Amino acid sequence: MARGSKSKYTGKQKRQAEHIDEGYKKRGTSKREAERRAWATVNKETGGGKKSGSGRGKKESKASSRKGGKKGGRKKKR
Repeated sequence: MARGSKSKYTGKQKRQAEHIDEGYKKRGTSKREAERRAWATVNKETGGGKKSGSGRGKKESKASSRKGGKKGGRKKKR
């Protein structure tokens, strides 16, 4: 598998990256940088590409998504 290949990612991870990518593009980030950041975020949250097999699952961390939302100006709940 070549570096940069997305074949080991699940459909969910690919959708997440696409959604994050769109958000960065809306904020004016270049296409290439938006894609790089999106995959970096997916890797951080899900631990990289998923491999098949029982017991290999790991818990997902949504910390980076929360941080991005807060930086973007999301209002605090009171």
